[in-house]
Amino acid sequence: MVDGTTATRAVAALEVAPVDEAGVAARVSFEAFYREQHARLYRALCLVTRNRHEAEDIAQDAFLKLYERWERVATLEDPGGYLYRTAMNGFRSRYRRAALALKRGLGVVAADDGIDALEADDWVIRALAPLSRRQRAAVVLTDLLGYSSVEAGRLLALSPSTVRMHVSRAHAALRDRMGDER
Repeated sequence: MVDGTTATRAVAALEVAPVDEAGVAARVSFEAFYREQHARLYRALCLVTRNRHEAEDIAQDAFLKLYERWERVATLEDPGGYLYRTAMNGFRSRYRRAALALKRGLGVVAADDGIDALEADDWVIRALAPLSRRQRAAVVLTDLLGYSSVEAGRLLALSPSTVRMHVSRAHAALRDRMGDER
């Protein structure tokens, strides 16, 4: 039912635990918890995943996560419930990743490699570079972030008419520059 090598992963991790009196007590109680819960969790995950290898992987991941936090988990009212919640979260996470990979593989979801966003960011940065600091700030606040000239003026400690002037001059400079690049 349980593969011997994978079933011993969590127990093997226990052997490298610190060996002080508190650590020994925590390790022993985790070992007992593992022996008590492993078979039930594995069977439950077999029913959920319908794949014994996946069930074993998820169970071992859940036990490893609990072991890493055992000092806190051991004090919970129901550490078994926490184990099952951790395992089910792991299952759902795997399912979401697999579904997304399948959608990408079938072309249902476009791959987002981020290059389009980087190119757009680069274009905006290059376009705003020749503007003065105040013009850039006014354009970013009003055009990109949608603030009114009153709100932008408050943020920049300028009057609303000064913000509008900076935006107007920036727009004229951008039009001139874009005309040069066409």
